[in-house]
Amino acid sequence: MSDDSSKEREILMVMRKVLAQIVKDTTPEFKTMKHPLSPSTIKDIKQCFALIAARERELADAAGAVRERPYFADEKPAAEVVPLHKVGKPRKEEE
Repeated sequence: MSDDSSKEREILMVMRKVLAQIVKDTTPEFKTMKHPLSPSTIKDIKQCFALIAARERELADAAGAVRERPYFADEKPAAEVVPLHKVGKPRKEEE
């Protein structure tokens, strides 16, 4: 990965984090409260997130990175590790 694209990825990551923090800090504690940001500002922030995500995807594709997808910690993994002693013929239990 070139130094320019690395710097661009870093800038995009910081921009995404700052925008997310602004949204978090301005979101009212209760849903009954009026949001301090106007609907058009909220729409613009969503568009910024979409543009950042699209550019991050372009940079990842150009770098040949594998697509990453989020997962839950309690989600069952796609691959299961099988101990070698369990591979092969089933052992007969001795009586």
